[in-house]
Amino acid sequence: MKKRKLLSNTLLLLLSMLCVTAWAQNNLELSGRIKGLGGATVKIGYSKDGVFKEDSVKVSNDIFTWKADSFDPQIMSITVNHNGYSFFAQPGHISFTGVRDSMQAYKITGSQMQEDAVAFSGYIKDITDQEAPLRSGYKQASAEEKVTTDKKLNDLEKQKEIRIKQFISDHSKSYYCIYMITRRAIGGSDYDETKALYNLLDESAKQTDAGKKLTEKLEVLKKSRIGTLMTNFTEPDTSGNPVQFSSFKGKYVLVDFWASWCGPCRAENPNILKAYNAYKDKGFTVVGISLDNKAANWKKAIRDDKMPWTQLSDLKGWKNDVSASFGIQSIPSNLLIDPSGKIIARDIRGPMLENTLKRLLN
Repeated sequence: MKKRKLLSNTLLLLLSMLCVTAWAQNNLELSGRIKGLGGATVKIGYSKDGVFKEDSVKVSNDIFTWKADSFDPQIMSITVNHNGYSFFAQPGHISFTGVRDSMQAYKITGSQMQEDAVAFSGYIKDITDQEAPLRSGYKQASAEEKVTTDKKLNDLEKQKEIRIKQFISDHSKSYYCIYMITRRAIGGSDYDETKALYNLLDESAKQTDAGKKLTEKLEVLKKSRIGTLMTNFTEPDTSGNPVQFSSFKGKYVLVDFWASWCGPCRAENPNILKAYNAYKDKGFTVVGISLDNKAANWKKAIRDDKMPWTQLSDLKGWKNDVSASFGIQSIPSNLLIDPSGKIIARDIRGPMLENTLKRLLN
């Protein structure tokens, strides 16, 4: 009887330890010892289930502690008196030490992700140092100088891509590498290029929660892969009538993701209007997919920007069914579809849109 009781207690203890270990593997404890904080309040900014959150933590004698469970590797921030500091965090225990008014000199320990981010920044510093002056003087450059600058920036970007591949290969288990590839997947980068970087990750990295989420994002990105047939969808127009995308088959169609509140989108609308007027009689049209959630604002923007093409929206904002199915995480964004229904280009704007249509339709 005593042996059974001892065995039962041992099993309970083991199960308890397993539960604690499982929780500890996914939780984050953030502690800070910052001279000069006194009894101030520190704000902790982070993301939970895709939603930005901000917690307030009271400091006592320059020391504060903050905890979170089921924590995903990500960029976090701490803010004191409107002064913010961003860093990379992953599950575990991370500590800050430093002086209140010298945020950039804070010492962070316990985050391999932060260490890898710093290492990567140093790894490409010679390239970014060359890019900085080229970008800063771009607006003031002449048309001829811009052509030369564009070529130089393009060459530097190619060099950077080679470095990125090498860094990921050398740090294949790094949360920071998962983060870099995830940013590309969310941003709508080319599927094949993003998948090639994903393939460099160690299998153990792919099996982490962050790695599994990246795998899912790649599957969504695959739907907008160049050469893929556009998935049919149905959305209501401004009158509430359902419109199927398949009804546009036989034309070149620019599927334009935008919103009335999006400044860059509104700035791009005149370029789309120009292209539409130039090629609407040559087999080209536009289908707008708005990420608005207020019908009045959406319809007013259509009138104000004089957009005569088909406009669709389910008025769900960022949860728009069509944009979500293609993994659209930032706008303006677009897909160009050929008459057979195949995706042939993505995110072409301004002169690039006009030049593409000129090549296809003239």
